[in-house]
Amino acid sequence: MKVQEILEILECQCHLGKDSLDREVHKAFGCDLMSDVLAFDTDKTLLLTGLINNQVIRTAEMMDISVIIFVRGKKPTKEVIELAKINNMILLSTKHILYTACGILYKNGLKGVPRREEE
Repeated sequence: MKVQEILEILECQCHLGKDSLDREVHKAFGCDLMSDVLAFDTDKTLLLTGLINNQVIRTAEMMDISVIIFVRGKKPTKEVIELAKINNMILLSTKHILYTACGILYKNGLKGVPRREEE
């Protein structure tokens, strides 16, 4: 699914990466616990979270996640945007809560990250 389509489905605001909205993601992962993100295969994955600190960007960088959606209308700080810019990321925010945003994406065909034994 293209990021542009996700932006429209979730009625997102784009904070960074408007030139890269044709980027593809194949699955999504939603959580606020960054240590959980480290436990999954996140290739071509979109991260949804309610956290808006540098730890989110650092975790995404480590896991090659290039698209992050902040839920509940949260907006990244200038510092977070600058760090994400260095890592060529796309930052979006949506008014939806995490549960609803994940459900909308799933309903539109974007699957979640499989558990390791499902791969």
